[in-house]
Amino acid sequence: MNPFAYPAYQAFANLMLPLRHNASLLRGALDAWPDYAGTPHGRTLRASADLLSLAGLTHARPRFGIDSVDVFGQAVDVVEEAAQSTPFCTLLHFRKRASYDVPQPRVLMIAPMSGHFATLLRGTVRTMLAEHDVYITDWHNPRDVPLSAGRFGFDEFVQHVIDFTETIGAGAHLLAVCQPTVAALAAVALMAADDHPAQPASMTLMAGPIDTRVNPTRVNELAKSKPIEWFEKNMISSVPVGFQGAFRRVYPGFVQLNAFMSMNAGRHMEAFETMYHECAKGDPDKADAIRFFYEEYFATMDLTADFYLETVDTVFQRHALPLRELEVKGRRVEPTKIRRTALLTVEGERDDICAVGQTLAAQDMCDRLRPYLKTHHVQTGVGHYGVFNGQRWEQQVYPRIRAVIHDNEPRAVPSGAHGARVSLTLGAASASQVAWPAGTTPAAAEAADADQSSDETAAE
Repeated sequence: MNPFAYPAYQAFANLMLPLRHNASLLRGALDAWPDYAGTPHGRTLRASADLLSLAGLTHARPRFGIDSVDVFGQAVDVVEEAAQSTPFCTLLHFRKRASYDVPQPRVLMIAPMSGHFATLLRGTVRTMLAEHDVYITDWHNPRDVPLSAGRFGFDEFVQHVIDFTETIGAGAHLLAVCQPTVAALAAVALMAADDHPAQPASMTLMAGPIDTRVNPTRVNELAKSKPIEWFEKNMISSVPVGFQGAFRRVYPGFVQLNAFMSMNAGRHMEAFETMYHECAKGDPDKADAIRFFYEEYFATMDLTADFYLETVDTVFQRHALPLRELEVKGRRVEPTKIRRTALLTVEGERDDICAVGQTLAAQDMCDRLRPYLKTHHVQTGVGHYGVFNGQRWEQQVYPRIRAVIHDNEPRAVPSGAHGARVSLTLGAASASQVAWPAGTTPAAAEAADADQSSDETAAE
C-alpha cells in the first residue's frame, strides 16, 4: 500500500481550491455584466475562468436532474426515491408521479463502480424512463463510508445485485453496463441455481469484460502486466483524516481517472483547447457542452481496496468466470444453470476498453438457454461510451434492448404504446437490420415461441 498517495493528492487539491473558487466567482461576475462579457476581452476571461474551474476533481455525486419525462406525448413528473439502502449503495427509484399509473416493465440498471458515480448513466436512464420503471444502483463513495460499515468486495457487490432484485420483485429486468456485467451474470447464475422466485425475466449485458482473453485491449494488458501484489502495493492508499471513511483502504478515484485520461491524452487536450477557443470567439454552446461533459467526468469516487483487487485478480488476471472457477461466498458460479432469463449482449465496434467478443462470451456460457432467449448486437461506429449514451444509443441500441425487455415482460404492458413507439423508431428499418438471435429467422423465432408456450402449458 502507498500510504502517502491519497494525503498528498488531498493536500494539493486543498491548495487549488481557492483558485477554482475565484474562477467560479469570476464567471458569476461576467454573467452579471453581460455587456462586458460579450466583448473579446470578456470572452477570453470567461474561457480562462472555465478552464481554471475545471482544474480539479469533485468527490460529491452530481444530481441526476431528471425532473420529468415525456411519455408518449405526456409530460410526467419524476421523483427520486430510495427503495433500499445499505452503507455502500442506495437502490434509487425514478418513480413517476401518481398521475401516470400505466404499468411498465421494471428495470434494475447496475451502474459501474469504476471511478465515476452512477450519474454517468444519466442519459441512459433518461432514455429508458419513457417506457420503463427504472431503478439504479447509486453507489456511495467509499471515502464517505466509515470503517464500522465493514468490507465491500466482489462478493458483496454480487449480493447487492441479488438483494436489490428481490426488492424490486419477480419479473424484473437487469441491465448492466461495463464492469458490473460480470457481477450481474454471477448474481443471475446463483439465483437460477437456487430456483429463486425473483429470477429476472431478462438480462442485458453491455460492453462488459466477461472474457478478457478475447481481443485484449490496453486496459486488459495492463491488468495482466503485473502480479496482484504490485497493484496492492502501488495502487492502494488510505482515506486521509477528515472524512467519514478515514483510514479505509481504497483505490483512489483520481488514480483511475488519470489512467483513463492517459490512454487518450491528446484527445482530452484537444477538447480543452476547443472549449477555450469556442468560448473566446463567442460560440458558447459547443464550449458549454464540453464543459458539462468534463464536470461529470471529473466527479470521481473511490473503490474499496477489496473490490478493486478482487476484480483485477478474478476478472482480468485469472479469468475465473469463463474458466468456470469463479466463486461467490464459497459457491461456484455456473452460468449454465440459467434457463429462464433471456440474455442480450451488446458491444461497440470501436470499444477500446471492452473489445468486441468479450461480452459475447456470455452467450456461450449460458449454454442451456434456448436460442430464442439469446440475442447479440454489435453497434457499428461507437466506442465504449457510445454503447450506452448518445445518438446511436438512442436510435439503434435502445430499440433492441426495449424489444428484448418487452418481449419477455411477464406483466401486462399496453401493447398500443409499445407498438407505436417501435414503429416510430424502427419503421424505416429493413428486416435485415433487426437484431434477431444468431441463427434465428423471424419464422424460426415464432416457432420457438410456440414451443415455449407448449412446454409451459405442459408444466402447468
